[in-house]
Amino acid sequence: MGNVVLSVSLSLDGFSAGPDISVERPMGDGGERLHEWLFDSDSDRAVAADATSPTGVDAQVARELFAATGAVVVGRRTFDVGVDLWADTPFPVPCFVLTHEPREQLVMKSAAFTFVTDGVERALELARASAGDKDVLVMGGARTAQQFIRAGLVDEVQIQLVPVLLGAGARLFDHLGSNHIELERTALLGSPHVTHLRFRVLK
Repeated sequence: MGNVVLSVSLSLDGFSAGPDISVERPMGDGGERLHEWLFDSDSDRAVAADATSPTGVDAQVARELFAATGAVVVGRRTFDVGVDLWADTPFPVPCFVLTHEPREQLVMKSAAFTFVTDGVERALELARASAGDKDVLVMGGARTAQQFIRAGLVDEVQIQLVPVLLGAGARLFDHLGSNHIELERTALLGSPHVTHLRFRVLK
């Protein structure tokens, strides 16, 4: 069984998205800055479309994440604002959407979205069954991340720390309660565009 991995691009002041998220602005006002390391094309960042930077640190991190992921869990708002942009599942693996509204499975080009109405534990159970020996990736949305952290379900936290202060938006680590959560850093890589941090959650 793989790990449950929370992977998020984060501003230096702790925001995982800008304010006023909408279909037109999936990352909120200014939030697209957080993903430039992945999608903008230069000597180290030509990752998304043609992978023309095989030796770049950022490309390496992206490739490793794709290779390790066997299933994905996202929140409903992330699905709503992302599905048209992706035109597919965000990774080419089964994707499970946390929601309060029942809906039929949505089959896409690479895999399918399955809508889960009975909580994060059930979503994780289904994702693990689909992922096999690979990791379950929790992505997209501070609220979903917070639910998984509060439930003690996250094994690893991957932060892509972007050198920008957004000033407002969705804070990743709000609303976690008062329990102390200890992390052990297991990796630190950097490029001029982002610092990649990896932590194991100590349980």
